Amino acid sequence: MKLLGVPRALRPLHPILVYGELFKIFTMAKQNRSAPVMQSVLDAVAERLMAGDELLIRIPEICEATGVNYGSVYHHFGSREGVIDAAYNMIFTRLVEEDLAIFHRIDDTIESFEEYVEIMGPVITSMSSGPERRARRAMRTRVVAAASTRPSLKILIGASQERLTAELEVLTESAQNKRFLRDDIPARSLSVLFQILIFGRALDDISAEPIDEAQWQGMMGHLFLGLLAK
Repeated sequence: MKLLGVPRALRPLHPILVYGELFKIFTMAKQNRSAPVMQSVLDAVAERLMAGDELLIRIPEICEATGVNYGSVYHHFGSREGVIDAAYNMIFTRLVEEDLAIFHRIDDTIESFEEYVEIMGPVITSMSSGPERRARRAMRTRVVAAASTRPSLKILIGASQERLTAELEVLTESAQNKRFLRDDIPARSLSVLFQILIFGRALDDISAEPIDEAQWQGMMGHLFLGLLAK
């Protein structure tokens, strides 16, 4: 039956199109319901990854601990490796989010060069000092090491890492425009350098005789002063 002259929005939909739309709605609703359930699986796997070797993780034990059906886990993640990759990515992303939150809070509160020097220097130093930050560095290093032989994980954490660098680049460029930081070095290069200062200490962490905190903090202070606008 032709419906010439009837606005498209008022024409009855073809049964196949109606079914397709209903199927999409049903699928999206099902995915939304499964998200909290699978989050409990990721939380359980992440907890075990942070406490021990991934080789010790058993999906049946995870299912028993979370009450999630074994088949549902494999349907959602595809494999044991898929579950572990997703958990690694969640850990990595959370660490990125927490660090970004610190830098954003600084950017929101600092108004003068003096405040920037007074606040930013100690923050960069503290973010690479102490046992808690050492544990964070170790976890980040572990995820990166795992990604070196797992292409799918590398893609996952690569997106989070790029977002960290990009957002730090914006914050660094803002500091340069305010004449807090020297502008003869590209903002992106400085944003990567800040991350090296914070996470690069992971190499010294495994040394038989790592540098002591006082010496490290003094060195960080000198490096930070060298990045300030003249």
